[in-house]
Amino acid sequence: MTAASGTPFGERLAAAMRERGPLCAGIDPHRALLSAWDLPVTVAGLERFAMTTVEALGAEVAVLKPQSAFFEVFGSAGVAVLEKVLAAAADAGALTLLDVKRGDIGSTMGAYAQAYLADGAPLAADAITVSPYLGFGSLDPALDLAAETGRGVFVLALTSNPEGPQVQHAAGAGGVLVAQQIADAAAARNAGAAPLGSVGLVVGATVGETGVHLGRVNGPLLAPGIGAQGATAADLRTVFGDDLGAVLPSSSREILGGGPSVAGLRDAARRTIDEVRAALG
Repeated sequence: MTAASGTPFGERLAAAMRERGPLCAGIDPHRALLSAWDLPVTVAGLERFAMTTVEALGAEVAVLKPQSAFFEVFGSAGVAVLEKVLAAAADAGALTLLDVKRGDIGSTMGAYAQAYLADGAPLAADAITVSPYLGFGSLDPALDLAAETGRGVFVLALTSNPEGPQVQHAAGAGGVLVAQQIADAAAARNAGAAPLGSVGLVVGATVGETGVHLGRVNGPLLAPGIGAQGATAADLRTVFGDDLGAVLPSSSREILGGGPSVAGLRDAARRTIDEVRAALG
């Protein structure tokens, strides 16, 4: 089911997670993985890597998440491959989350929104990642267009990089953490949505106890870091407590390490799905 169906992203994501399991599989064709698959670090190697991943996982997982940067480094030819990946993933039935982490103001943010969230755009995905650190209100052009076209937006809230707490754990007005303010703003956007709003948060699976109330967000909680980044499925309960129904764990290198064979990739994804299902209950 694509955005063109008119069904909000949150509703489509909830259905995909029920049907295929709560897993987002990353497509991160960086140099080391291309080499591990015995592929050349060229556009041809990039395309072989990415399209093999889609072939293996497009009908298996709820969400596929290409990391835009690893395509962009090859210039226009790499972006053309990304367009093919998004189209092929949609044809296979997976929802697409394009990891671009865009964040700007005014007309520039509006242009980013048109690039990734407008109907008919070559790089349109079911959802994208965005950064709110120019102020949550700076995201309005993306949030508004996503709502109009039935797409989703995942807002960085609590990231796993060591520099993140410098901003995210800072106290703002009234002593409220910046991350909590972001979560509350997302909740306001999702008010009244069922079964799930379309404005999600990105909360690293490795961040431990956060002190941020996430259960009231009423939107999907993308949890990157399962596998090679050090988090286990069991760590999800530490981060999210009992607020697990909306958690979408994300794994990239752990699954991609099962390649280059289609069977190996599928086995790795199925193992991860079984692990997160057990951890999420």
